[in-house]
Amino acid sequence: MSTVPLARLRRTTGRADLIAVGVAVALFAAAAGVGGLLHLLGRPVHASAAPLFAHWRPHVGPGTALAVAVAVLVCWRGPALAARLPWRRLLVLSYATALAWTLSLALVDGWQRGIAGRLTTRHEYLHEVPGVTDIPVMLGTFTTRILDFQPDSWTTHVSGHPPGALLVFVWLDRVGLGGGGWAGTLCILTAALTAVAVPYTVRLLGTDDAARAVLPFAALFPGAVWSGVSADGLFAGATATGVALLAYGVTRGSALGALGGGALLGFGCYLSYGLVLMVPIAVAVVILGHRHRFTAGWALGGAALVVGAFTVAGFDWLTGYHLVVERYYQGIASRRAYGYWVWANLAIVTVAAGPAAAVILRRAAVAGWRAVSSLRPRDGLPRPQHGTLGHACWLLPLAAAAAIVAADLSGYSKAEVERIWLPFTGWLMAGAALIPASGRRTWLTVQAAVALAVNHLLLTTW
Repeated sequence: MSTVPLARLRRTTGRADLIAVGVAVALFAAAAGVGGLLHLLGRPVHASAAPLFAHWRPHVGPGTALAVAVAVLVCWRGPALAARLPWRRLLVLSYATALAWTLSLALVDGWQRGIAGRLTTRHEYLHEVPGVTDIPVMLGTFTTRILDFQPDSWTTHVSGHPPGALLVFVWLDRVGLGGGGWAGTLCILTAALTAVAVPYTVRLLGTDDAARAVLPFAALFPGAVWSGVSADGLFAGATATGVALLAYGVTRGSALGALGGGALLGFGCYLSYGLVLMVPIAVAVVILGHRHRFTAGWALGGAALVVGAFTVAGFDWLTGYHLVVERYYQGIASRRAYGYWVWANLAIVTVAAGPAAAVILRRAAVAGWRAVSSLRPRDGLPRPQHGTLGHACWLLPLAAAAAIVAADLSGYSKAEVERIWLPFTGWLMAGAALIPASGRRTWLTVQAAVALAVNHLLLTTW
């Protein structure tokens, strides 16, 4: 049984890639044009630089030189270094690069506005931290403060998430690292873990060559514009690490790895209600796990421990979710038209994940179709063979795309998805090996250019 040969995918015409990118760019342009037109007609979509939630403000800052330097170095040397350096050293380098990239992009707006002040506004988590003097009481009464228009309502972001997100910043404050600077730093440090977790997962489930191709794209991810600084960057890093641990568990037969992965993914559901949509990615990992899929039971156990702990502490997830839906429509969401955002959200992915995501998804769809159509009726997914890309490079991006589509159709993601979907969009880069080696440097350059342009032309809110 054969998988998708690298040579066959390389022969796929580049014209189809350009068409895919052209469609994605046209969709973004249409979203921008329609958003502007609706504003002029007195029917605003409530995003200042529609479809992006930002303000037009060309500027440079302390991070500009470093951001450009990181981009140039990764585009110039990244693919070559990824192909030849020892694997462990590559993971360290990928993390350091992602850290430098995210930090430098945030510093384009300056330390205070770009990092230290981002999480201290009246809508953010740190606004509520001083009021949490008793964690058990906070957990037990959390749902009573979700709805708006009452004296003790949680602030916007705290009410819109389960208590795990607030808990992270309360714990950070309790260990003496309070304030916006430390909170922003934690988000950046955690978000950069995605640049390790995604290629590591691809290597565990696929091939070494495929994982090495992912590294530069994961490190130079355009979504870093919103990872530094937003809590969603932290969510992305935490859940990506959970997926990587799950992959380790199901490929190496490690109960501890699967247990830890399940616990992190379970905790992710208490960071954001929408992170239940990590399920397609987790299921893809288990499908690709082959011999040790039974260890996925430990992952369910890890998740159950987290659910049990929060439930015993007094927080009921389903109650919180239903109240959040009501709170959602008490605010600006009621004025954001579903008919516009259901497609404008998808246009945002062109920027948030970069144009290379369109190439990857097109090729992943082709690769997946070829792999599935080659199976006999009673066959499962075959194991990767020498000289092939393996299945991880197409199944993981398609699983991430499924999560994105589900989030989009739900109606609970209307605008601001450039940050909200960070836990999903990072996994689109898992298919970077599908891009022919001869074109990777070009697409890396495009990815970097998009991120630099957004961060220097717009003042992002997150």
